[in-house]
Amino acid sequence: TMDDVVKTTVWLEDARDFGAFNAVYARHFPKNPPARTTVESRLMIDIKIEVEAVAYLPL
Repeated sequence: TMDDVVKTTVWLEDARDFGAFNAVYARHFPKNPPARTTVESRLMIDIKIEVEAVAYLPL
């Protein structure tokens, strides 16, 4: 679940989209959001955002 996410890396095509992205991100992680790195980058395909998430679920 989203509660298991401990780290995200986000690539935005345009840093001006950060405010809108951050508002949506906060809705998905309202309490204790995971560690996050966000960078502006040219993306390989025609998309505005890419998100990589790492989750931890103890056995």
